[in-house]
Amino acid sequence: MYAVRLWSTRHARVLERVYELVNPAVLGGLRALDKMFGAKIDRPVAAVEAAAKGFLFDCKMCGNCVLSRTGMSCPMNCPKQIRNGPCGGVRDDGSCEVDASMRCVWVEAWAGAAQMRGGAKISELEGWVDHRLAGSSSWLRIARDDQ
Repeated sequence: MYAVRLWSTRHARVLERVYELVNPAVLGGLRALDKMFGAKIDRPVAAVEAAAKGFLFDCKMCGNCVLSRTGMSCPMNCPKQIRNGPCGGVRDDGSCEVDASMRCVWVEAWAGAAQMRGGAKISELEGWVDHRLAGSSSWLRIARDDQ
């Protein structure tokens, strides 16, 4: 997983483009499924989302997805779960102060964001994490909110 997570941040621009291309179809499909089945699709969609985003980004399914703003690096992989940039303990080599075997999630996020057209969004402050949403589908929430 860790190697794929690093690959994803190195290829953030490609993943951003894929997202831009498939997102309208995915949201349209989710809206149609939601109209037909309602809340019955919540668990299956969350399971598919967890598998896809878990593989590509080591996503923790916090329900507050910010991958498109953080260079395709999930900030919930930070041992401190810091959501607005690196802590003061990033080592000189870019590794995490808590787990020296891991690159700082935010060092990776800034590198990924630098490649993305929407990379400037990394500078926007994120609000607190709504822990009530943990395990739920961000995809469905976006599809339902955009209707």
